[in-house]
Amino acid sequence: MEKGKGGGVALLSEDLLHNILSRLPALSYASAACVSRSWRRVAAAVLSCPKLASAISLNPSCQDAVKEVLDSVLSRPIRPHFAIACVGIKFNLENTHKLITKALGSTAPVITSFARGIIGNDAISEEFKEVPGVDFADLFSPDDKDEGIVLIVGFMPGMKIDAIPLLRELKRRVVWVDIGLIPMARLHERKVDINVFYLHQKPCISLVNKFVMDVRDYSVAVSGCSSPTGIVMFWDGHADMKPVLKKMDYAMSMETVILGGGIGRFVYRSGHDSRNISGSAKDSCDAIALVFARDNDKPEGVGETRFHFALSTGLVPFGPIHKAVSVKVRGNRSDRSSWLTARKEGLNEVLDGERILHDIYDEIGNANASDDLFIGVTKRRKCSIGSEKVRWVTTLEFHGIRGGNEEYLFVYGDGIQTGDLFRFYLPDSETALSSCSRVSEEFRNLKQAWTCKNSHRLNGGDKTEEVFGGIIFACCGRGESFFGRANVDSSPFLENFPGAPLAGIMCGGEIGRVNSSSPNLHEGQEESAPRTCVHYYGTVYLVIYPVRNGIWLLKRGLLDVSKEDSE
Repeated sequence: MEKGKGGGVALLSEDLLHNILSRLPALSYASAACVSRSWRRVAAAVLSCPKLASAISLNPSCQDAVKEVLDSVLSRPIRPHFAIACVGIKFNLENTHKLITKALGSTAPVITSFARGIIGNDAISEEFKEVPGVDFADLFSPDDKDEGIVLIVGFMPGMKIDAIPLLRELKRRVVWVDIGLIPMARLHERKVDINVFYLHQKPCISLVNKFVMDVRDYSVAVSGCSSPTGIVMFWDGHADMKPVLKKMDYAMSMETVILGGGIGRFVYRSGHDSRNISGSAKDSCDAIALVFARDNDKPEGVGETRFHFALSTGLVPFGPIHKAVSVKVRGNRSDRSSWLTARKEGLNEVLDGERILHDIYDEIGNANASDDLFIGVTKRRKCSIGSEKVRWVTTLEFHGIRGGNEEYLFVYGDGIQTGDLFRFYLPDSETALSSCSRVSEEFRNLKQAWTCKNSHRLNGGDKTEEVFGGIIFACCGRGESFFGRANVDSSPFLENFPGAPLAGIMCGGEIGRVNSSSPNLHEGQEESAPRTCVHYYGTVYLVIYPVRNGIWLLKRGLLDVSKEDSE
């Protein structure tokens, strides 16, 4: 058979065999790899190809839905490097996580979270869908549209991937008690101190510097570079990610793609046991970062995996620029707000919340728009990591409007200071549509550039690119109800890369680091444009593609050197 004697499958060319094996489900593929040396060699080549497999299921049964998406993503051979699973809020998060980690093995990092909607191809019908979730206020409604799951599994040659948590230390509070109230049996068992109890409070110290250094250290360990290729972040919705992302933006090179979303509660499994703190009595977890770093120890001939990031915005600025005059911060960690007074730029009159909102509502003609209003605040702050040199960083950060009274304007979150400039923003479907069109044009130009480059590649040292998958994080406020038609957010990717799998999550607060043209600043006020990392009413896109060198192409018979030499 190895010498091609006889007939049948023994006469198959490696190209044809590669095509056949790549279509087999996982179990059949494993058996086929045992047929012969040549089949095993081709099977190894199939597994070394970059892949992103994804599927959604709207089955109301958690167990059945997980089985459907697993069967779909494992219907073709794949070696899982990582997995992301997002479920509706009526599914059991822990049970879903256990089912997925059991199916995918013990080494790949897995993140399982709640989502406010899911995006992808249906595991059964293969129809592409953007499926919004119900509002959290409707958690106990009979509507079953928030029972579903999206599963994304990827293999990226030349990469090392792991999940790194942003920890929040749990402070201990000392409470003195009368030892007469404590059962003697417990004292004899040494289960309590005789004089004090140590009670765990809600987490109150976010270990941001440690988190950033953990990401850097991991990247240095596997790639020799302190900035990884990409970081996909999830946070629980209670933590304020603006200061975290400001430090991430400060610490990482501009080549590092950072994206993600606020999704609610999550669980995870890291490839490194020391990072798995689930159930720890010492620490809580505010966010989780899936870190993609180049592998310094990759085998010869293995290419690279690269990321391309794009953003569709959905907020439009309007009204005059204001300057914060006084700022008070109220509330606890999960419900913090800022109380502001302000004056219009160039005027001396200090305005209260009622006056500010009255003027804004007059301009937009909607006195009930507070749920959809934001202010974009330009903040110039000092930033550093550890003992590194302090630098000034300018950011544009959005805060939702809570309301106002005869004293203050109330906005969500903190971090606003006296003297900060801000302007009001409103979600606008036309702005979002126009932005989606620009993203589509960007992808079209990217594809044309690759086509031009690949047409000249037939050279042992050159490289070739082709998209093998994409991930999107879309605002839960967008979708069909916002645009008036379905699948608008997905269309830039689907139109330009129709053969590549795409999946995504609807969330509240989309992460994507970009330079902003802040309408709060006048020409010459700042040397560089403000940075924005957290967006609202936006969609962020991650396009994933391999860069394959000539050795990889030659090994797979995809490079015709003789033809290029003759030219």
